Amino acid sequence: MLDLPDTDTLYAALLARDPAWEGRALVGVTTTGIFCRLTCPARKPLPRNCRWFASADAAQAAGFRPCRRCHPLGATAEGEPLVRDLLARLDERPDHRWSEADLLALGHDPSTVRRAFKRHFGQSFLDMSRAARLRGGMASLVKGSTMIDAQLEAGFDSASGFRAAFARLFGHPPHRMRQGSDLLADWIDTPLGGMIAIADDQTLHLLEFIDRKALPEGLRRLSAHAGGRVGLGRTPVHDRTEAQLAAYFAGNAPCLDVPVTLHGTPFQQQVWRALQAIPAGRTRSYVQLATAIGRPTAIRAVARANATNRIALVVPCHRVIGADGTLTGYAGGLWRKEKLIAIERGYA
Repeated sequence: MLDLPDTDTLYAALLARDPAWEGRALVGVTTTGIFCRLTCPARKPLPRNCRWFASADAAQAAGFRPCRRCHPLGATAEGEPLVRDLLARLDERPDHRWSEADLLALGHDPSTVRRAFKRHFGQSFLDMSRAARLRGGMASLVKGSTMIDAQLEAGFDSASGFRAAFARLFGHPPHRMRQGSDLLADWIDTPLGGMIAIADDQTLHLLEFIDRKALPEGLRRLSAHAGGRVGLGRTPVHDRTEAQLAAYFAGNAPCLDVPVTLHGTPFQQQVWRALQAIPAGRTRSYVQLATAIGRPTAIRAVARANATNRIALVVPCHRVIGADGTLTGYAGGLWRKEKLIAIERGYA
C-alpha cells in the first residue's frame, strides 16, 4: 500500500471501473481469494472485503489467485475476451479478407469491435487484418514473385488496392521497390506483431511495428533521405536483428546488440543514445532522462525525441514512463509497452 492512494480513492475507482488505474493497482477479494483489475466486469465486493495491491506479484504472494474474467496477469488488451478471440482468429487466418459481415457472423457488433481495438491498439481490427495480408504480399515480392502472384497471395481483389496499400506504407508503389536500392526493407515476425526492418549491409536504419500510425511518415522520410532508393529485400543485418529479437522475447538476450544508423538531429541522437543506456528491466522518467543528458529543463524536448524514435526495441523508448510511475503513451501501443516491461522484469 506504500505506493497506492487511500482505500476510498481506490474503491471509487473500482466502482467506476476507471481505466486510469490499469497497471497501477489491483484488488484482492477476501471472500473469493481472487484478485482483479479495477476494470473487471465482475460484481463488485464490499469495501471491507477488498485488499489493494500495486502488482500481481504482491497479490499472488498474499495468496490470491488471478481472475479468469479480467486476466490481471496479462496486458490490458488481454483482459477483454472479444479482443483475445479476434486476435487468435487473425493469427489462424492472416490471409483472410476479414469484413464486418464476418464479425456479425461471429456474434460481434462491428462498432463494439472497432471501439475496443481502437482503445487498445489505436486502429481497428479490419486495419490490423489488412496489415497482415500486406505482410504476405511483401514476402512474395521479396522472394521475386510477379506482381499478380503477390497480389493474390496478399488477398487483395485488385492490383490498384495492393499498390495503394504499399504506397500508403512506403510512399511509392511496389514495382519501384524491386529495382536497385541502397536500403532494403523486410518483414520480421515477433510475438507482439509484425515489424518492418530497413537496413543496408552494415546497420539497421528503421525497426517499427507495422501498425504504428506514424510508420508511413517515417518510411517516407527515410526514403527521401536515401534518395528514394529503398527496396524490398534482406541483408545480414536483417538476419541478425531477427535472431536477436527471437532471443530477447525468449528471455535470453536483454541487450539487442545491433549496429544502428540514427537519422535525427544531434539532440535527438543524444536522447536515443541515452535510451540505449537504460538496462533491460529498468525504467526512467522523462525528467531522469533529461537530467542524464545534461539538459534537466528540456523535458518536453526529450519527450518529443523519445516519441520520434524509429528503431523500436533496439533503441528502447518503451523504458520511459511517467514521473508518477504510470505507463505513459507508447507509439507502438500501450498494450505492447505493458508486455515489453513485463518481459524485461525477468532481466532485472
